[in-house]
Amino acid sequence: MTTDVNTEIDRTQRMDTKAMNWSPSPSGTVWRKRVHHSGPEEAGQVTSVVRYAPQATFPAHDHPDGEEIFVLEGVFSDEHGDWPTGSYLLHPEGFRHAPFSTPGCLLLVKLRQYPGRDRRQLRCRVDQLPWVPSALPGIEHKCLYRQPGFRDETWLERWAPGTAIHGRHFPDGAECFVLEGALVDEEGRLEEGAWLRLPMDSRYHAHSPKGCTLYLKTGGLHYLQH
Repeated sequence: MTTDVNTEIDRTQRMDTKAMNWSPSPSGTVWRKRVHHSGPEEAGQVTSVVRYAPQATFPAHDHPDGEEIFVLEGVFSDEHGDWPTGSYLLHPEGFRHAPFSTPGCLLLVKLRQYPGRDRRQLRCRVDQLPWVPSALPGIEHKCLYRQPGFRDETWLERWAPGTAIHGRHFPDGAECFVLEGALVDEEGRLEEGAWLRLPMDSRYHAHSPKGCTLYLKTGGLHYLQH
């Protein structure tokens, strides 16, 4: 069975994940909210917010075309380690694990969007990375993933209160998830937990009256099925 969600990559897509209902996963202790899905029900490309209940477990599984995780709350664990709030994980094609969470956790997860066995595996605490001034006034960033030979790049941005950006160009499109604060654009207000995807060659106008922190990815559209 196929249940497509937001597969039209030539259109702007936006979702308020906090207003969405939880759907069950194959594990009775893990729940999800899908903002993008293309392909078979349990074997397609997916971007979702995932919730592990306390003491939740998920059966051991492989990751064809890789997996990316950002820990939003709690502690995410597997046989390779424990990763608290603010951790970033990139598991390349061929990775296998049996994840669980003792206290419970909330994650941003992207599956089957990272082809290439020569991708680096990354696991880091983003609070240990420095904020670096960007080329845009009022915005600092932290690079999470960039690798020669691959089109996608991932980083965090921190907008100072009152920051406004007009006509920001995203030639390869962009994907954004609001981690803290709020972003205001021409379509409305994007609060914590909001997801936004822009098509290729987008020009984006936004401001943040009180400041915000964002997860951002560019180039990922090149790896999406549609």
